[in-house]
Amino acid sequence: MTNLLLSYTAAAESIRAHADILRRQKSSIEKVPLLASLGRVLAEPVLADRDQPPFPRSTRDGFACRAQDLQAKQSLHIVGQLRAGEMWTGEPLASGQAIEIMTGAPVPEGADCVVMIEHVQVEGAMLGLEPERTMAAGENIVSAGAEATAGSTIVPVGTRMAASHIAAAAACGYAHISVYRRPRVAILATGDELVSLDQTPLAYQIRNSNSYSLAAQVTLAGGEAVMLPVAPDQTEKTEALIRSAMEDSDLLLLSGGVSMGKYDFVEQALLHLGAEFFFTGVKMQPGRPVVFGQLPQQYYFFGLPGNPVSTMVTFLLFAQPLIAALSGVLHGEPRFLLARLGHAHRVKAGLTRFLPARVDYGIHTPQAAIVSWQGSGDLASVASANGFVVVPSDAVDITAGELVSVLLP
Repeated sequence: MTNLLLSYTAAAESIRAHADILRRQKSSIEKVPLLASLGRVLAEPVLADRDQPPFPRSTRDGFACRAQDLQAKQSLHIVGQLRAGEMWTGEPLASGQAIEIMTGAPVPEGADCVVMIEHVQVEGAMLGLEPERTMAAGENIVSAGAEATAGSTIVPVGTRMAASHIAAAAACGYAHISVYRRPRVAILATGDELVSLDQTPLAYQIRNSNSYSLAAQVTLAGGEAVMLPVAPDQTEKTEALIRSAMEDSDLLLLSGGVSMGKYDFVEQALLHLGAEFFFTGVKMQPGRPVVFGQLPQQYYFFGLPGNPVSTMVTFLLFAQPLIAALSGVLHGEPRFLLARLGHAHRVKAGLTRFLPARVDYGIHTPQAAIVSWQGSGDLASVASANGFVVVPSDAVDITAGELVSVLLP
């Protein structure tokens, strides 16, 4: 097999290209109750069923009146009161008149502004504007249709539904929402050293944590995790499990067995099944041995490293964007933010590094502190992290206070 060792940038570009291919394909659609659409990807747009707002709406508690009257500094006669949920049924507002109005109420005909209650002086049924205040037409009023017009798109196709989208859909009367089917993602951990959680591992064995971390990541990414039995270090049995995954899932994630060891059988099994490899390693740490390719019938797979931290990082960088594409998400790239590094750090150049870090998401610039860890098998340290500081391949020293990119989980 050709050694396709890529830089991180080149590997990320390969993932983007194949994600674009998947995104152009049609996924099946299902209709679900509105709240059940949370976290799902919208398959049909949410359209405004009427103008929003459907009437000129007051944005303040105060008095609806004419700006010209207030500019003339004349006292106004309060002729009524209007609450949210009511319409003014009297005559259109005339010059010299005002109507007390609550936030959210329809502004009565004839009024062109709402003066805040804090900015007027009221004596009996008369009010006047405070001397230092001025008002202009349109102040504290949202015009009918200013937010959206009937039939316009409120939430576009390809949006992963969040609370704001749920609210917008509810406002438009959507009791049910059309979403794309969740992609089924098969998870196949490999290695004779792995035992199930209900077993007591011997001195040379470890529990199968990777299947569980990947299942959790797949679920958070919007997929449906399909956990397969552990594949032993045997080519034939590994092939059989891969075939079963191809019959019942949209994507395969293998963990372990992709390094250069004598008993790493995953790549052998994949080659026997007709795999095409797009890369067989990335110049990064952790995660250098990661493999990405395709089996017949355009069935994509990832061979993720067996070390648990490597597995989690390579999932975020490479597998998650492909799951997003299979889910119908328009923009599913890995998420990064800028943070200030809390203390200096030194690394060797040549690899793009993703170092576990604890990020303080304050109201100002986030602060990142790299967690002390013992390499890509150190789950205990990574459990205290909530991001990964990115160190470019050409960097050696990063200084305290420097802005660094952080990969978000």
